[in-house]
Amino acid sequence: MQLGINLGYWGAGMDADNLAVAKEADRLGYAVCWAAEAYGSDAATVLTWVAAQTERIDVGSAIFQIPARQPAMTAMTAATLDSLSGGRFRLGLGVSGPQVSEGWYGVKFDKPLARTREYVEIVRKAMSRERLSYEGQHWTLPLPGGPGKPLKLTVHPEREYIPLYIAAIGPKNLEQTGEIADGALLIFPSAEHLEETAIQYLRAGREKAGKTLEGFDIVPTLPLALGEDKDVPTLADTFRPYTALYVGGMGSRKQNFYNQLARRMGFEAAAIEIQDKYLAGDKEGAAAAIPHDLIDKTTLLGSVDRIADRMKEYAAAGVTTLTLAPAGFTLDERLAALRAGTEALERAGLA
Repeated sequence: MQLGINLGYWGAGMDADNLAVAKEADRLGYAVCWAAEAYGSDAATVLTWVAAQTERIDVGSAIFQIPARQPAMTAMTAATLDSLSGGRFRLGLGVSGPQVSEGWYGVKFDKPLARTREYVEIVRKAMSRERLSYEGQHWTLPLPGGPGKPLKLTVHPEREYIPLYIAAIGPKNLEQTGEIADGALLIFPSAEHLEETAIQYLRAGREKAGKTLEGFDIVPTLPLALGEDKDVPTLADTFRPYTALYVGGMGSRKQNFYNQLARRMGFEAAAIEIQDKYLAGDKEGAAAAIPHDLIDKTTLLGSVDRIADRMKEYAAAGVTTLTLAPAGFTLDERLAALRAGTEALERAGLA
């Protein structure tokens, strides 16, 4: 099992620290550094900045939002990043959510699975440097009846094949991801529930494509907070606002993928209460309503030995790249958490 690092969103006041974290992850031998985007910093610019100041670590988008870019533009960006980084780019895609897609980009959040499938087909075709023509429900290239003609990407990526990942949570999206992608980006993953909430659907998708999970990259992201085991409840409390935001406030009442995931992990009553309170404006009450077990099962908390034991559980569940989001109030604390990740991996016998 390899380790990755997730820098989250840029522009939150920790940009210099984030770069230091990326450089240290590069030095420690982490496999990949991911960056996210929502409606603030864009991931492409951040990844270019990180790639220019690192040497070995891959850089990956987790995610490029599908409603933000036409698929041909995503292919251009991926090819450029792969070329500039010397073949270190991983392309992660996702549909985002209805609030961002419709509120920020003005793109209707409908038929996300069909849209994703077409998007991936066009991106792959463009990156292969074929002349680009496509007829689908959501995209037709070139537009019929006009002056457009099939064009070919002029940039040569460093590699012939850039790995493509999809951020997926729901069963149908996970199955399609297994069918059409090279890896899956997961969030709020519980090792105990990973088979039933994710891997069984990824496996079904691979089988639909005539493949197995061999070579398919399963990539969950987990916050990591280093401390003594007796302090685990206190460490878990620091992630209550984060968990409440996703389980309670992401999307609408009917379309909150994270809330649905919490229910599938057995926290149905708590998920309902968290969402009710969050949407009513009681964010503190929503955070207080989160069961400790929900946080503990979806984070890495405590001593290096405790974290190593949890890493073994994720490896046994089928995880191939474990992405860490090292927590801390200072840069030194975040760097210590980052180093604890590699130490835990070694103690677990997974390095």
